[in-house]
Amino acid sequence: MIRHAFTNTISRILTEEFGQRSSQVFERSLLLQYLNLKTCSANKGSKSRGSFGNHYAIYVLIEDYIAAGFSEGKGEYRSYPGANFSALFARQRELPFGRKLQNHHLNSRCNDEFRKFFPASEHVPIIRDLPTRKYWINEQLLLVPIGDDQVVNIAKAAIRIIDAYAAAKRKAFESFLEACSRLKSLELDDAENAAKFVADQLAPHVDARIFEIVSFAILKASYGEQTIFWGWTKTKLTKELLTLYKTGRTNANDGGIDFVMRPLGRFFQVTETIDVQKYFLDIDKLQKFPLTFVIKSSESVEELNAAIRKQAVAVYGVKAIVDRYMNCIEEIINVPELLRRFAAIQSAGKIADVMREVIRQSMVEFNYDQTAPDAAVDEVDDADEAE
Repeated sequence: MIRHAFTNTISRILTEEFGQRSSQVFERSLLLQYLNLKTCSANKGSKSRGSFGNHYAIYVLIEDYIAAGFSEGKGEYRSYPGANFSALFARQRELPFGRKLQNHHLNSRCNDEFRKFFPASEHVPIIRDLPTRKYWINEQLLLVPIGDDQVVNIAKAAIRIIDAYAAAKRKAFESFLEACSRLKSLELDDAENAAKFVADQLAPHVDARIFEIVSFAILKASYGEQTIFWGWTKTKLTKELLTLYKTGRTNANDGGIDFVMRPLGRFFQVTETIDVQKYFLDIDKLQKFPLTFVIKSSESVEELNAAIRKQAVAVYGVKAIVDRYMNCIEEIINVPELLRRFAAIQSAGKIADVMREVIRQSMVEFNYDQTAPDAAVDEVDDADEAE
């Protein structure tokens, strides 16, 4: 049994549901073990990646199962005509952090991941009939034998576990938003606390989404202080501030573009690793268009450049090919550079701009549309009105 902080919550719920048999129920239930594996991030704060798609695919089907009375032994589930996809899909999106969930989890991802964890199991959580678009929870995973011909139904326990997981993640996320809100009003003499908070968000263990969001907020504020003059003729020039745009959600299939700057037309890619094949694949996708890489690393730019070139030489060998790719790396921005830029923003009294952007982007990224901390919501609304 893999134990983590949230395992204690699971154990408590199972004890409340099944008493002294709780350990036995857990040991004989693959579904409960799966939920245990899927809730590792619950008590690690908002910076730890939370996953709700597979949780909620299971949740809505068990919820349908309970609503029809099958958890109480009313009727035979094998004769149930099944739940409609549209109703299940809509219900997923009503749940906390679920507003932008797609259909993949109901259709395949949940079952695929369950098979990965339990390859010897003959059962998967979700049964579906493609022609009718009907869905069932696999009752075999809900009915747990505990000896002496006794069987317990874990449907209600599973619902409680997923509810508790969502509540823990929501609490952590609201604490993160509240911290951002407090920092928006920091005076210059609180520079140490502000710098520490931002540095924590750029640390190696931080969720990739938070790193990308905080990086974007810092760079947007930093570039927003720079002005260029451009035009079609020498006598007709336009003065314009540099503006950074986030192209979409993190980990999206965006062809290697995370941020775009106008009017210069620079492309930025955020990454956590030094994987030369991934870097060069992004460059290939853009037909060798120059890219700026924002790398979650405290190594110097020189060290990162050397490491990338060393990998490139090992993979490609031919100097001309290596040089062609390396010339497409327009700039490398590492964690020390992000912190340097944040210090400059702080000196200019623009902390609020960074924190406001972090809040806005975080609420979008984490599908957070429920009532948020008042200060955070007020700032987001104010920013929206100003645009």
